[in-house]
Parts: sequence; structure tokens; C-alpha cells
Amino acid sequence: MTAQSKKTDAYARAGVDIDAGMDAVKLMGEAVRSTWDDNVCCQYGAFAGLYDLARSQCGRDVLAVTVDGVGTKIKVASMAGRFDSVGADLVNHCVDDLLVSRARPILFADYFASSKILPEMVAAAVGGMAAACRQVGCALVAGETAEMPGVYCEGEFDLVGCMIGVAKKDELDAVQPIVPGDVLIGLPSTGLHTNGYSLARHLCFEEAGYTVDSEPADLGCTVGEALLAVHKEYLTAIDPLLGHPAVHGLAHITGGGLFDNIQRILPDGCQARIDKGTWEPLPIFRLLCGIGKLSDREAYRSLNMGIGLVLVAAADAADEVGASLASGGHGPVAIGAVSAGDRSVRIG
Repeated sequence: MTAQSKKTDAYARAGVDIDAGMDAVKLMGEAVRSTWDDNVCCQYGAFAGLYDLARSQCGRDVLAVTVDGVGTKIKVASMAGRFDSVGADLVNHCVDDLLVSRARPILFADYFASSKILPEMVAAAVGGMAAACRQVGCALVAGETAEMPGVYCEGEFDLVGCMIGVAKKDELDAVQPIVPGDVLIGLPSTGLHTNGYSLARHLCFEEAGYTVDSEPADLGCTVGEALLAVHKEYLTAIDPLLGHPAVHGLAHITGGGLFDNIQRILPDGCQARIDKGTWEPLPIFRLLCGIGKLSDREAYRSLNMGIGLVLVAAADAADEVGASLASGGHGPVAIGAVSAGDRSVRIG
């Protein structure tokens, strides 16, 4: 046995399997390369991803960057033994965070950490990321796979993603401020997306005693399927409208729900009023609210309650904006309006 193999064996005995990490890299290679365009100018497996901005014609445009994770949704993925969906969640969450700043994604890098690297699990997660990246034309150019026994409990893992996008300067210059009289247009979510899972897991698995395979009446699927519904990307819906001067604001409904995320984009002197009767929450939200007897304040601040993205549009162009969204099959709903008032969100 060589000195090198002895060293590797010792590392494995300490809990880190280098070979498993390399196997994971090999398994995900095809999926990663499938997201690349001609502007990617690095080799697969390099220490950093390279992207040729000059060839991409970014010009005077503005770079945007966001970093995020999928929260404790990964616990549900572990319980269900399904890992591709959280990979897609990670990408789509970052896509939606970029687009509300009027940016389109160009590059993505991921971080996968676990107590023990299981190559098939890593490959499934990265496969989900790659599929989501292809959907929005984003190159998955870099990543890190870390095996850290003692830091993560056995069977635990975490996912983090960093996405870089480009916002067109002329589209940014076209943005007009939110003013009283503007209309709030909501786009439906597919479920919880990537927020509220500590509450949802407590209610489903502790309070109600469900498993991921339970099928409560009126849910229409298993608990695991409902909770793992993939976070929707809204770039496809919003892309034609990013430079529309009548779209005064965009809010991604993540942690903090409709209350906090709409407030983030309101200027002083403007108040958002939402009519919760304008849409029907998905069955998973009705289930969670019933188990926890959640007040409106708790529900609409902890969960998206069926609205994943909100556009603030000029009243005289709201029908045009809504028609553009509807023509793509995105199901827009007029959920409220902006009025003069304190910088707050009222739901009733």
C-alpha cells in the first residue's frame, strides 16, 4: 500500500471519503456542462468558473448578485429521499430574487455540504439545479462539495447557491416610482416555495403526526409531495415586462410573506392594501392553517399563502400588464392597490 493510499484510508476512517467526492463530481459533469453557452471559457472541474463578459455583450449594463439557500425544506427532502427538487428550488429562488431587481441570470455556483457524501444524492441535487438553469438560460459554472462529519449530523445536508445576473441599464432607467393608485397583481405560487418550513414541519409531523407519505383528505397528494412542490421561477412570466415603464415594482414573496416583502419595495407615503378574497389558497395552506389555527397575521407573514410574486403596476396599464401575463398562462390576479398612508401592508 502506498503512502498516499494510507493517507486516504486514514481520512476515510476519520469520516471523509475523498473518492466519494470525486465520484459525485464525475456523476454531475454532464448535467453541469449542459447549462454552458459559448461565453463559458473554463474547463469542467476547474478551481473557478470563467465567463467572457465582452463576448456576452453586457456593455454598460449592471451586474446583480444574490446568495440564498432552501432553508429547512432540505429536512423534508431527506425524509422523502428526494433531492432533485431542492436543487431546482435553489436555482429558482435565486432567479426570482434577481428578477425583482430587473436582472436576468447568467451564472450560478452552488455549495453542497453533508455529513457524508453520497454521490447519487449530490448528482440528483445538481441535476435539479442544471435543469432549472437550462430553463432560464443560466450557466452552472462552479460549485463546492464538502463532507464535514461532526459539523453536520448523520444524514444531514445543506445547499447554498450564488447567482449573478445582468440588469439592462435602459430597463432600470425606465422604472417609475410606486405611487398611490397603483394596482397590485399577484402571480400564483406552486406551494410553500422555500419558506415557512420550520412551521410546516412542526404542524405536519409533530402536531398532526403525519409522515411524508400521509394523504390527508382534500390535499390531493401526499404531504411530502405538497411540501416538495418546486419553487416556481417567474422570469419566464416577467421577462417581457422587466423594462415596461408601467411596472413600478416587483416583490418576491419569501420569508416574511406578503406583509414584509411588499413593504420592502414601498416608498414613504404609500400603503398596500390586499384583499385576501381575490384568490383561493392552495390546499396545503388550508391544511397548515387548520392544524395550527393560524391567525391571518401569522399565516400571511410566515407563508406566501398562494402568491409567489407581486407586481405593482400603474392603474391605467394594469389591464395591459395582466393581459401580457395571462397570455403566457401565468394566472395573474388583481389582489389589491396602493393608497396614500404609512409605509405598511394591510390584508383583509
